[in-house]
Parts: sequence; C-alpha cells; structure tokens
Amino acid sequence: MRKLTDQEMETISEAAAVAAENYIFSKISKKEVLDMEVRVEFLEEDVLDVDVEVELFLDELSQAEDSLADEAAEAALEEIDRQVEKLSE
Repeated sequence: MRKLTDQEMETISEAAAVAAENYIFSKISKKEVLDMEVRVEFLEEDVLDVDVEVELFLDELSQAEDSLADEAAEAALEEIDRQVEKLSE
C-alpha cells in the first residue's frame, strides 16, 4: 500500500470524526453531550494501522450506555476503511 499524504490523512480523520458524531447523535440528543473528543492516530509502517479514540462527556441525566463511545469509535473505523478503499481504487 502506498503511503497516505498529509492531506489524505486529514480528510480521512475529518470523515471519521463526522461518522463518530453522526453515530452518537443518532443514539442520543445533542443536549446530552457536554463535550466530545475524537482522536484519530495513523501509524504507517509496512501496513496502515489506525487508532480511534472517542471520549464523551455527558450530562449527568443522560441515559446513554457506557459502550456508546466505543460504538462511535467503531463507526469511525468503518468510515476510515471506506475512505482508504476509495483511495485504493
């Protein structure tokens, strides 16, 4: 696989963050989210390794499951897979 350019990594990171946000807001109201951080880390050696971490700070009255941040990270990883696949075509 060819190395990704900085611009491609930035585009993929933005798409991943949007995917994570969309997933979260499909499950809970925006009012329940006090703050959110989505971190995407690329490690390129022989293969592309991507780490996504989603951190949610929710209103104390939120009924969201503890697994919501992990599920959002999975949605982001799926979007990254789609984006990388597009670049490989």
